[in-house]
Amino acid sequence: MKSSVKFKHKKVLVLGLAKSGVTAASLLHKLDAFVTVNDQKPLSENPAAQGLLQEGIKVITGSHPIELMDEGFQYVIKNPGIPYTNPLIQKALEKGIPVLTEVELAYLISEADMIGITGTNGKTTTTTLLFEMLADGGQNPLIAGNIGTVASEVAQEAGPHNKMVVELSSFQLMGIEDFRPHIAIITNLYEAHLDYHGSLHDYWQAKVNITKNQTEDDFLIINDDQTHLIEAVAHTKAQVVPFSTTKEVLDGAYIKEDAIYFKDEFIVSLDDIVLPGAHNLENILSAVAACKLYDVPNESIKKVLSVFAGVKHRTQFVKEVEGRKFYNDSKATNSLATKSALNAFAGPTILLAGGLDRGNDFDDLIPYMKNVSTLIVFGETAQKLAETGRKAGIKSIITVDNVEKAVPVAYEHSRAGDVILLSPACASWDQYRTFEERGDMFIDAVHML
Repeated sequence: MKSSVKFKHKKVLVLGLAKSGVTAASLLHKLDAFVTVNDQKPLSENPAAQGLLQEGIKVITGSHPIELMDEGFQYVIKNPGIPYTNPLIQKALEKGIPVLTEVELAYLISEADMIGITGTNGKTTTTTLLFEMLADGGQNPLIAGNIGTVASEVAQEAGPHNKMVVELSSFQLMGIEDFRPHIAIITNLYEAHLDYHGSLHDYWQAKVNITKNQTEDDFLIINDDQTHLIEAVAHTKAQVVPFSTTKEVLDGAYIKEDAIYFKDEFIVSLDDIVLPGAHNLENILSAVAACKLYDVPNESIKKVLSVFAGVKHRTQFVKEVEGRKFYNDSKATNSLATKSALNAFAGPTILLAGGLDRGNDFDDLIPYMKNVSTLIVFGETAQKLAETGRKAGIKSIITVDNVEKAVPVAYEHSRAGDVILLSPACASWDQYRTFEERGDMFIDAVHML
């Protein structure tokens, strides 16, 4: 771990706990900052805050008192989930106090090269694929960030012989000042999280923050099939490495003659890749490009791609039962993700969908439902999705109470050769705490068959 003096003897407010806040507060304390932690949950119900208190860190819980911002803080480190409309954040910005996220801390202390991965879709799959390829290629990678392990925690253990592979959300990237990955990847840019960012421009700007501090010694891997993405990163100083599923990009990664190439070098045949879905080719190409920049052997890339079947809850193959293949795509919390999942399968598909009602309709799914033989709906959006199914000409539409009930019903209405796909197109919060819980319920129900 590198020593950083950026926060030494500075007054820093850590706003919001969870994993990132706890790690950030402890790390700042080690870096000799004067740390105050503020969390909404009362101290009696807040073991994380109690632990920090025992470390000698000042803790204020139970509310977010606006008067805190009169205490002369020089930095605010906020939980990524806290919106910028929060009164304390608004007050900090009015006072010109930098509002950062813990990935900034991770960058400042990491002795390892950082590879930052962002985009609307495909971040987790790309991050996991790249980690596995680097590991097989002897690069000693560490995995961190929005994928589940706090980056500033992993960075404390990272040495110069490691590579830190970090999945980054737009929420995290809004809060950076010096953060500079040696390799940055933007998988794609679509419309998302407008309730948080306020506009498409602000959302995209948060994503392209990943390259704002890169120099000519760094690399930016981007989706060359998206003109708006190319325009959004036109200011970058990094060396741009494109990837494309539709054309040859001779200075990057692309598909030619049913194989993946990098800069005119054959890497792997598409027949050797087990990860389903055309959309996953984007993720694979971006991971391959990063690997080749680190001279990972083609044998390692091929080895991983020949066994990597997907990340849990993301078009994850669960099991085959009497010729029916079950796939868990619970991470599909919007129509865009469900479109990609439906596009991944060419044969008869039974779609399980539904969840939290955010006020949108689902008619944009209609062109992608041509292979859906039965639609099973649940949750708050059940009737909306049923109406979309009727418009798509689906004859068999069934409403059930939840995912667990949907699985045996799907099996009853299927035949050998069918795909049974959970891809809800909705958030899970009407019935489940997280999309992971929803996916696990689906997996359990499949195994019960």
